[in-house]
Amino acid sequence: MGMNVGSSGGSEPDVMLDINTSPLIDVMLVLIIMLIITIPIQLHSVNLNMPQGAPPPSQVEPVVVTIDIDFDGTVLWNGEVLADRAALEARLSQAAALPDQPEVHIRPNKLVEYKSVAMVLASAQRLGVTKLGMVGNEQFVK
Repeated sequence: MGMNVGSSGGSEPDVMLDINTSPLIDVMLVLIIMLIITIPIQLHSVNLNMPQGAPPPSQVEPVVVTIDIDFDGTVLWNGEVLADRAALEARLSQAAALPDQPEVHIRPNKLVEYKSVAMVLASAQRLGVTKLGMVGNEQFVK
């Protein structure tokens, strides 16, 4: 059961159908040797730099400032009514100047106009308050 390529019964020799794999095996062995040589020697230990000394002190609870915006646009700083935008910006600039800024939680009433909330957010951003967030208000719950 072989494959006969060419004319049958002629004086021509048969065509060789087998692939000479000797050069491929030689190349493979050379590549394996190169791989073995280039692999770095593995260490069986892992060096870790562990911290020395006492554990860090417990973290202090952050100071939280709550800014409530009432339905009519009245702004309250921790429950204290602020007279105008200048008073709000004075408080925000004081909070932004602290080395460890307090968390500023803004709690708008569900009936307040968006421009009042946007005014507080814009003032806080402009004055450099970095810890700012919108917090749900119990007036949202029905």
